[in-house]
Amino acid sequence: MRRVALEVRALLGEHGMEGFPKTSGSRGLHVNVRIEPRWPFDQVRRAALAVAREIERRAPTLATSKWWKEERHGVFLDYNQNAKDRTTCSAYSVRPLPDARVSAPLRWDEVEACDPADFTLRTMPARYAALGDLQAGIDARAFSLASLLALADRDEAGNLGDAPWPPHHPKKAGEGPRVAPSRKKKEPGAEPAKKGQRTPKMPLIIVAQSPDKEAALAGLDRWRARHPDASAKLAVDDVLVDSMRGRSSTWTRIRVNLRQVPEAERPPQEKPDPDEDPTAEWRAMVMKAAQRGG
Repeated sequence: MRRVALEVRALLGEHGMEGFPKTSGSRGLHVNVRIEPRWPFDQVRRAALAVAREIERRAPTLATSKWWKEERHGVFLDYNQNAKDRTTCSAYSVRPLPDARVSAPLRWDEVEACDPADFTLRTMPARYAALGDLQAGIDARAFSLASLLALADRDEAGNLGDAPWPPHHPKKAGEGPRVAPSRKKKEPGAEPAKKGQRTPKMPLIIVAQSPDKEAALAGLDRWRARHPDASAKLAVDDVLVDSMRGRSSTWTRIRVNLRQVPEAERPPQEKPDPDEDPTAEWRAMVMKAAQRGG
């Protein structure tokens, strides 16, 4: 992630722009860039997508711009943070973690060795007293997006069709379906499959789901213990820890992508452990109401 952030800095510099790095306060890094207030949300996002795709080309083993978790590898460059109504943690905000981590502005020479755990509610006052506000200069100059938008124009990958927007955002012209590849239906007019031929899908299984993230992670550990051979073949990004949005709270779902495991050796879908989907009862009620005609 640190190396990817430094690649982002280099790319911004090539386009005459300066980025201000900070920790997210959790596991990520943010690079903020002050821009002229001339472009609508879709163009700002398009420029961010052009950055993500260019970094993916420069560091293909490290970085990805794939929106769907089941397709990602390495560090995800989240271009959808630049979409309407999206929020992100501000500099110096305290995050809801046991060590009270703080989203901490950094000098670029700190990025290569930074550890987010070093920046907490206890350590930040002294750091701020010693270094001052490292993002104080962010308003000194606002940059144009023209160069990055030209990069998007030159590159077919800069188009919006294969880069889904967040689920709540209104559909855009030319945008593909907002559904994970493993759930995508065959396109209308596509050649029908031959008899007995299956449509390939991502081999995903759900291993745990719970409002308690630690309980879900413990369930993952138990799954690994039951299936050590398959577990040994998983890459880091084959374990998908999703924060799911319920009616009034979030809950954690953990899935495993078995793409690295030979088909004959793949564990079957088992009952998730734990299996505590807080929306299950509500969804069952909705389904019953639909069957009754409302």
